[in-house]
Amino acid sequence: MIHFKNVSKIYLPHMVALENVNLIIKSKEFVSLVGSSGAGKSTLLRMLIGEEAPSMGEIIVGDVSINSLSNKEMPYMRRKIGTVFQDYKLLPTKTAYENIAFAMEVAGKDDMEIKEDVPQVLSLVGLEDKAKQFPYQLSGGERQRVAIGRALVHRPDILVADEPTGNLDPVNTWEVVNLLLKLNELGATVILATHDNSIVNNLERRVVLMEKGRVVKDDLKGKYLI
Repeated sequence: MIHFKNVSKIYLPHMVALENVNLIIKSKEFVSLVGSSGAGKSTLLRMLIGEEAPSMGEIIVGDVSINSLSNKEMPYMRRKIGTVFQDYKLLPTKTAYENIAFAMEVAGKDDMEIKEDVPQVLSLVGLEDKAKQFPYQLSGGERQRVAIGRALVHRPDILVADEPTGNLDPVNTWEVVNLLLKLNELGATVILATHDNSIVNNLERRVVLMEKGRVVKDDLKGKYLI
């Protein structure tokens, strides 16, 4: 479970990015976090993954308060939370296989684990036949699936996707969305931040609407009308 308790974020001198956010996301939920640019979606997610600290309030994941973690403890928490962004963040000089393997190397995994796990992840995201291709040889949707695969190598309990389809055409968009749904069915909690109302309205899952740093609507099977 994820619990944002009275969370506010204020950038000095007086810009309020989040104001008194209270939000509970249950284990294995699929939640769409929606709202216009500047609504606070990305700020909320950056605090969840420990990139920023709240000015007030507390963020709890499972039974751990993220606020209380030291700099040494934070990387271990981040491995429980996979992250996917709009711009992929792939290493251009590494193949699809190597991009995923590199994430495991950084985490201290040995060669045997890498050789066993990377092909499984590539198969899961439907890219086993693209393992030796570099990012420039892949479509936008394929690059995003590599990024999702890289996020999965630590078997995270939570997958945070911040505008993952923002640069994609409709076909590739739905390939990525369907993959997120598949991962949710396999047991991951998925938080999808998006401004694409067509995705949200077709998913018919929980929708949390943010405006001006506040949660203004929370529907179990919501729509996003703009």
